[in-house]
Amino acid sequence: MSRIDCRALALGFLMAVAALPAAWSVDAPPPAAAAASAPAEAAPGPAGLDERIQTLKSDIIQLNRDLLVLEEELLFPASTQVAVFVSMDVGKLFALDSLQLKLDDKVVANYLYTPAEVQALHRGGVQRVYLGNLKTGEHELVAFFTGVGPHERDYRRGATVKFEKGSDAKYIELRIKDSTGKLQPEFDVKVWQ
Repeated sequence: MSRIDCRALALGFLMAVAALPAAWSVDAPPPAAAAASAPAEAAPGPAGLDERIQTLKSDIIQLNRDLLVLEEELLFPASTQVAVFVSMDVGKLFALDSLQLKLDDKVVANYLYTPAEVQALHRGGVQRVYLGNLKTGEHELVAFFTGVGPHERDYRRGATVKFEKGSDAKYIELRIKDSTGKLQPEFDVKVWQ
């Protein structure tokens, strides 16, 4: 079942429950039995209705969180999961414009960066560029970085890493660093254990 189907089903269920009269509950008898055995009750006031709506909203938000976690666990189990992240240090020698990822000679991600995203990376942010599944065995990741390098020249560099995918999740970090000794940016790949 897809994410949209799960959410639509959950939302439809919650809307149906919200539409039920207040007298209906799991512990309450059916409306006909309740009407026969108890005197008529007044409808809930606006304050009671607001509380029920807020409770229902918080239940929907919690259900949505649970569905997202369940979806990620089902689509990307730890035994096949691989995630690729990008980080950058000071970045005075390289202004990142785009990134292309190839995994086993297949393009799996292309990303164009906005100035705000580049600034976030400069401030220590880490971006998840790719999340997918891989079978166990040896794999090759190639990353192509495009941007503006030293002396305002167009710059395109690549970084390659071969790694062994085992039964655990694999996390790979693509790091862009300034090399003050060479006055050039360096592109490094780190495979986290």
